Amino acid sequence: MTKTRLNQQLQLDNQLCFALYSASLQMTKAYKPLLQAIGLTYPQYLAMLVLWERDGITVGEISARLLTEPGSLTPLLKRLEAEGLISRTRSSNDERVVELHLTEAGCALEKQAADFPACMLECTGQSPDTIMALRDQLVSLRNALLKSN
Repeated sequence: MTKTRLNQQLQLDNQLCFALYSASLQMTKAYKPLLQAIGLTYPQYLAMLVLWERDGITVGEISARLLTEPGSLTPLLKRLEAEGLISRTRSSNDERVVELHLTEAGCALEKQAADFPACMLECTGQSPDTIMALRDQLVSLRNALLKSN
């Protein structure tokens, strides 16, 4: 026997968190064939995006940029290093600090990923303006949540 909930606010389809979660899952799924073609996972791709923006940053800086803990990035960064895409070196000023640098292969990978944004835009079926407005709303939501935590 199924029990009907009277509280509309507790229905799954009325939850912002589920809309974000399920959209994120589908976005990652859409990226998968593109990333497989260049040998990256989605988290690795995010790290590479940061490094393509600014080579030579520290683990702490990339961690802050990706909104994650430095320790959780270490295995991912070690894999990127093992694949020959980045190098990790201790800072000469402070050996506790690890600096990240793109290798030639890491730089070349950026060219292979250059068409990804256009491919993903096509997958969404949305206009560039709509996608940018949605991104701006999500960034605003994220920032508000960061302030509340």
